[in-house]
Amino acid sequence: MSVSICFDFGNTRLKAAIFKQNELVEVVYFEKGDLFEINALLDKWAPTKTILSSVIHHDKNIENLLSERSKFHLLGASTKINFTTPVGKPETIGADRLALVAAAVDLFPNQHNLAIALGTCITYNFVNIHHEFLGGGISPGMQMRFKAMHEQTALLPLIKPSHEFPLVGYDTKTNLLSGVILGIAAEIDGIIAAYAEKYANFNVLLTGGDISYFVRHLKKRIFADQNLIFKGLYAICEKNN
Repeated sequence: MSVSICFDFGNTRLKAAIFKQNELVEVVYFEKGDLFEINALLDKWAPTKTILSSVIHHDKNIENLLSERSKFHLLGASTKINFTTPVGKPETIGADRLALVAAAVDLFPNQHNLAIALGTCITYNFVNIHHEFLGGGISPGMQMRFKAMHEQTALLPLIKPSHEFPLVGYDTKTNLLSGVILGIAAEIDGIIAAYAEKYANFNVLLTGGDISYFVRHLKKRIFADQNLIFKGLYAICEKNN
């Protein structure tokens, strides 16, 4: 059975997804994402194909290793994708956003799609019914907001996110939780509403490591999938290998 491994090197997490045929069977999180860890994963799964999406300055020897041990593709401006990018500078589009839009088009073709990723930053990515990625927006993510308030004030602590907090915070921690998490939920609802004024019907897709904190606070019905980027990477891997 053919095995493909999709690597996603983000600002917060370095991870990979293993696909057998078109089924995602495992997601792996790396401690360092170095050659030793990558090589061990290749030994375990012996993939036929691999793809790397990276928004960080990763060790270039990783690309050489993947090329030696598989049919390898580095996601970038020259990648064959299932949509067009009629924007000012398509070469500046982040690899993670390309993968996200590819997943949206693959899952919901010939429809308007707004794909939202909740990671280090929050990205809003709109692809229209003609499979044209028109762009979107970028704003600070949850952890970035917690960290900014801690580092740019004298007394606010750095807190960990939680699913349980009141609307009306009763101490510093719950005030921060309510402000950040409900603030982001309101931001997402507001942006969805703004798109709805311009595009009558569209799907909303939500992904990223932080989605569990927000899904229940959102007003609009959404398609939530924590592995959406991996599914886009797999579709791109198949198209380019």
